[in-house]
Amino acid sequence: MAGSFSFIRRVYLTLYNWIVFAGWAQVLYFAVKTLKETGHENVYDAVEKPLQLAQTAAVLEILHGLVGLVRSPVSATLPQIGSRLFLTWGILYSFPEVQSHFLVASLVISWSITEIIRYSFFGLKEALGFAPSWHLWLRYSSFLVLYPTGITSEVGLIYLALPHIKTSEMYSVRMPNTLNFSFDFFYATILVLAIYVPGSPHMYRYMLGQRKRALSKSKRE
Repeated sequence: MAGSFSFIRRVYLTLYNWIVFAGWAQVLYFAVKTLKETGHENVYDAVEKPLQLAQTAAVLEILHGLVGLVRSPVSATLPQIGSRLFLTWGILYSFPEVQSHFLVASLVISWSITEIIRYSFFGLKEALGFAPSWHLWLRYSSFLVLYPTGITSEVGLIYLALPHIKTSEMYSVRMPNTLNFSFDFFYATILVLAIYVPGSPHMYRYMLGQRKRALSKSKRE
């Protein structure tokens, strides 16, 4: 019974990783192609659908951690996926005013390269039981550059969206209403920006720790 579950788990995670890998490969291809042919102003339109599908699929990773399919702690997975979903749906999709900014191109390229490396690494590990040493190095080293460029793009786009969030009052709930509840998306977004200040260095240190452990283990093997 345990052997059957282990086999099903490996098949499922292999398929999951390679399907999402294909989604991010599409995002990168369309982003680079559009950037080259028509400029950064059109990148979002070119990548919108595959970006939304690939990023939203990552919600399953929270479930994977909760049910024990993977060893990644939910405490680390949740903020990363949550912030990306916020950018994908709460900022880029919701406020067309920021979609043509050059930071969109730097964001999706940083995200897609990171995820292409990550999903192919885990896809190989699930399918074959190992990944090449160069792939391991990329998996735990590419973030040294891509995390800062991604975070800078995220913060920049949220900041650029703030005036549009305030004037549109999108997603805000005003009183009086039947639920006797109010919510201001503008101030919630400012809170998200504030969380980036301690959150980004914390995540970077966490990933540095992961890198040290992973590369040290590979040298011992």
